[in-house]
Amino acid sequence: MTVSSSIARIQSFAFAGIDAIPVTVEIQIASGLPAFVIVGLPDKTVGEARERVRAALGALGLALPPKRILINLVPADLPKEGSHFDLPIALAIMTAMGILSHEAISAYAAIGELSLDGRLQATGGVLSAALETIGLQLGLICPAPQAQEARWASDALDILAPRSLRDLLSHFNGDHVLPAPELERVPPTPQGADLSTIKGLDMGRRALEITAAGGHSLLMSGPPGAGKSMLAQCLPSILPDLIHEQILECSRIHSLGGQATGSTLITEPPFRAPHHSTTLPALVGGGARSRPGEVSLAHNGVLFLDELPEFSRACLESLRQPLETGVITVARTRQTVLYPSRFQFIAAMNPCRCGYLGDAERACRKAPQCGEEYKARLSGPMLDRLDLSLFVTPVSPLDMITAPSGERSAVVRARVVAARARQIARQGVPNAQVSALDIVLSPDARTLVSEAGTKLRLSARGLTRLLRVARSIADLDHATDVEAPHLREALGFRLR
Repeated sequence: MTVSSSIARIQSFAFAGIDAIPVTVEIQIASGLPAFVIVGLPDKTVGEARERVRAALGALGLALPPKRILINLVPADLPKEGSHFDLPIALAIMTAMGILSHEAISAYAAIGELSLDGRLQATGGVLSAALETIGLQLGLICPAPQAQEARWASDALDILAPRSLRDLLSHFNGDHVLPAPELERVPPTPQGADLSTIKGLDMGRRALEITAAGGHSLLMSGPPGAGKSMLAQCLPSILPDLIHEQILECSRIHSLGGQATGSTLITEPPFRAPHHSTTLPALVGGGARSRPGEVSLAHNGVLFLDELPEFSRACLESLRQPLETGVITVARTRQTVLYPSRFQFIAAMNPCRCGYLGDAERACRKAPQCGEEYKARLSGPMLDRLDLSLFVTPVSPLDMITAPSGERSAVVRARVVAARARQIARQGVPNAQVSALDIVLSPDARTLVSEAGTKLRLSARGLTRLLRVARSIADLDHATDVEAPHLREALGFRLR
């Protein structure tokens, strides 16, 4: 650290997407008219830090010197957003005032929001900051409620997690040393409803198993109450666990979205089900601070859109990029950020606005025109990106009472996990992401593909997705190559 009698520096971070960008907080206390100025493209929240810092220092019995206090956030051309700059600004001021030593502060980066009484409040982005701190070979000072979140970055990271500025000051003065936080692994809680609660709907259960095995997208249509939403809610219970890298990636996204604090990291595949009134920025990300949207919060998990045609056309069309590439680009005037968005897309819809198309007694007077108009809300390119399609036929009241319960989720999940393991061992990614050129077909399956592609007039994308589904069915069947029966079953789930 380069120091003079009235200048101090400490490391902090800004955020672009899920990445933490190092920012140096510089302070100069110089002679002149009393002032507290923050420069370096701060937003309103950062600008308001001067009042929170002034009050927090006052709670310690410290008064700012009657001089010109200049805070510079380096690099100066990078926009700075968020209340997490409160703590590094306060520490830099205390260092410049001689209350803290330059040597002690130079070994750490800091992130945290201050209350008026000096307590530290949780803030977004701690996990990303901790991962970046490792590369800088520094320790990290963060709020106590987020010690576990920071510890997930590394067991070797030097973490100070005070509850207040007073605790941190006592630590550096040697009065009360803060204990190093230890990682507490919380056992995962079962997600989603159990498949055994579903009676009948054998085709729906099979489609769900194939979807989970290969990481595919699924569109379910059918009359109200047929069981579409219930099937979707069972999907998390049969999905494979997240690996360590996926846990960190998902947790960084949720942390930046302000939805992961303390030890509540995302250890299970997330399940997001936004309402059809969701706005475009809420779905894909953006807003004034370019925060992650639902498609990114569902990364490595499930995005479920119920009543699909009721979503705005702009929202539906915005899903085309992440469904194809697994990332979403949020472009704003001041910055452009990329968020990971590799999710399983599950959608449900009624066959028409009234929901009873095909039922002569209950259908509205506009049938079948109402069904055509309703489905026309979904564009062809959007539908072409869906791997499986299923019409869910309602179960009769008698079957609901007398039919036996189906397999439990644990039994189906074991088959899914085994099929997914074969995919990772063979190609490194789930079947939903594999190239069609890497899928080996038997001679009979190759002939069937040629005939089906011509008859159904499949696009190159549609044909690729058909082969991916067939490959997942073959994996569930423990088959080395895709055979004709696997392809026929995949064709049965292809959107007509």
